[in-house]
Amino acid sequence: MRDDQYPPLPPLSVGPAGKCPRCGQGSIFKSFITLKEKCDVCDLDLTFADAADGPAFFVMLIASVPVLGFVLWMILGVGASYWLTALITLPLLIVLCILPLRPIKGWLVASQYYHKAEQGKLDTQE
Repeated sequence: MRDDQYPPLPPLSVGPAGKCPRCGQGSIFKSFITLKEKCDVCDLDLTFADAADGPAFFVMLIASVPVLGFVLWMILGVGASYWLTALITLPLLIVLCILPLRPIKGWLVASQYYHKAEQGKLDTQE
């Protein structure tokens, strides 16, 4: 089937679930955050997808603010030692950074497909 035979699927409905941005059925991941070459259901070529550092940036942005607030509260509000704060905060930071990586990468790949994002090109015509 061609792309115009599939209804457009909003990126937030298929991306975080790791579903194909065209058919909404097949999975786009072959491992935790490694993309497949193509969809198993509709054969969509997924080599167009280049999320680059986008997922890591969004995860750091989302996770760092609450963790920083927690650290400041532990040290300034509670008066906990630096060692106790580090022992509590490091596992929290690791969990908050790893868990959202896959859904955010799926959302970015689905957004690239939905909005037909491509590599930038220079216009050489005069």
